[in-house]
Amino acid sequence: MTVLPDDGLSLAAEFPDATHEQWQRLVEGVLRKSGKEVSGEAAEEALSTQLEDGLTTRPLYTAPENAADTGFPGFAPFVRGGQPEGTTAAGWDVRQRIAGTDPVRLNEAVLADLENGTTSLWLTVGQDGIPADGLARALDGVYLDLAPVSLDAGAGYAEAARALLSLYTERGVAPEAARACLGADPLGHEARTGTALDLAEAAALARETAAGWPGVRALTVDALPYHEAGGSAAEELGLSLATGVAYLRALNQEGLSTEAALGQLEFRYGATADQFLTIAKFRAARRLWARVAEACGATEAGAQRQHAVTSPVMMTRRDPWVNMLRTTVACMAAGVGGADSVTVLPFDNELGLPDAFARRISRNTSTILLEESHLARVIDPAGGSYYVEQLTDELAHAAWEFFQTIEKAGGQPAALRSGLVADRLAATWAERSKKLAKRREPITGVSEFPLLAEKPLVREPAPAGPTGGLPRVRRDEAYELLRARSDAHLTATGARPRIFLAALGPAAAHTARATFASNLFQAGGIEPVHDPVSVDPSTAADAYAASGADGMAVLCSSDALYEEQAEAVAAALRSAGATTVFLAGKPGTSAGAVDEYVFAGCDAVAVLSSVLDRMGVAS
Repeated sequence: MTVLPDDGLSLAAEFPDATHEQWQRLVEGVLRKSGKEVSGEAAEEALSTQLEDGLTTRPLYTAPENAADTGFPGFAPFVRGGQPEGTTAAGWDVRQRIAGTDPVRLNEAVLADLENGTTSLWLTVGQDGIPADGLARALDGVYLDLAPVSLDAGAGYAEAARALLSLYTERGVAPEAARACLGADPLGHEARTGTALDLAEAAALARETAAGWPGVRALTVDALPYHEAGGSAAEELGLSLATGVAYLRALNQEGLSTEAALGQLEFRYGATADQFLTIAKFRAARRLWARVAEACGATEAGAQRQHAVTSPVMMTRRDPWVNMLRTTVACMAAGVGGADSVTVLPFDNELGLPDAFARRISRNTSTILLEESHLARVIDPAGGSYYVEQLTDELAHAAWEFFQTIEKAGGQPAALRSGLVADRLAATWAERSKKLAKRREPITGVSEFPLLAEKPLVREPAPAGPTGGLPRVRRDEAYELLRARSDAHLTATGARPRIFLAALGPAAAHTARATFASNLFQAGGIEPVHDPVSVDPSTAADAYAASGADGMAVLCSSDALYEEQAEAVAAALRSAGATTVFLAGKPGTSAGAVDEYVFAGCDAVAVLSSVLDRMGVAS
């Protein structure tokens, strides 16, 4: 028997420690009851979940025997934070993205945001934003020595950078007091547009900035183009490393030391509602960049400066209010992961230019997490979590492997131009799209629990943004196409396409499958008619005729009632005009009585698209 020390919590002190093997045996017993005969490691594998990048989430984590040394905050390998104090002093930088082309309107938004919790600004300048000569008007009334500015100017980064630096000089901001990121990102621009830019010009800007503006960074390593093209977390990290290394080489050629070059880079990553993966991503990113710095002989200068942006890929256009919840979780994960700056995109970001309410909610998300949830009071709050530590390690290794693949292909510029990057990301997105189509990865409000009666939000159109390079994908895109077909049908005919839910027996027998079928068909914009609550062979025909269904019906009940009534009810439905009868349940149930099946794990997008086609709904 193991005797534990008396720590004041002695309720179970006299009991021996449980072993991993004992837990596995208990798992075996539970799985055996569900019909799975597995033992030992296989029992644990049965409860594990496969993630992208070859990662696996296991059901139980215990202290690893040979865990990598994560060090201390502010010291290499910087897993636990880039600064010794983390963000405990003032919290992370709340960086608000403000879009638009009118400097006057932009200035109104800027002042409102800075007066209500925003601590830095992210502005789009040039073709898709305000003109460079409009920066002074957009920043009128802003204390530039207090509010850092981050620029996003695409190919026009040099003009935008000089306009901002000139504005600092004109307003008497001392060079050492200026805090900004000028946003030069030639490879990110190439990824977005397919148009190559000269790295030497960006390197020259960095040399000038390093010499005269100690608190300003010239280059951004923006991983969002790869995230928005469907890349996985490891791919996003690997491509950011390859981009950063390409910039280091260009800066070295321009005459900057490695230490000075490292100080000219800021990294931007997407933060998703997968909180643990996001936490691990930011921790792994710092570890990986520290390894690059170490290889370059600048170990102590390898603290990565990180800007987190809540993922546009996860944002939905239907039921956009749910985006508030997604961005809250993503913001929390980025903060816990140690990001220096966090941008929470407004919940209506995918609908156009956000309104004042949406911007208020986005900045208040950080405020609540900092001031009410106190997330920044502890440095590396996820440190020591067996799951997070192992996930960080596994993700770092997967990302490093992909980074080496890019380097072997000639580096980031060559990989972009050869199609290696595009092909790899497309393959990853194709696999993820299958999970989305089968609802293995649910989208609340879209593929799960959609609301057909929802009134759409209308926003002023936003600038289109750069195109021509990697695609921009969204999780909701396949379902959005289906819903758009339904909307057009509603506009043209005054009604949505309908399907009749033929529920058999009492509520206890049919509710689960009726709810499943209702959610499934609504995800495609098809209105389920569940009236009356229950039918039988004698009432099914009249109920179908009164439903207004467009040739489709679905049986919903228990397997036992299917065996008793499915054949007769299906025949009655066909006699009333139903051309296709589905059954909600396992394929093969009541074979011969029904035409098709809908079930958990079916390709919902394919099923819904086929149903709309047969209903005559235009694509």
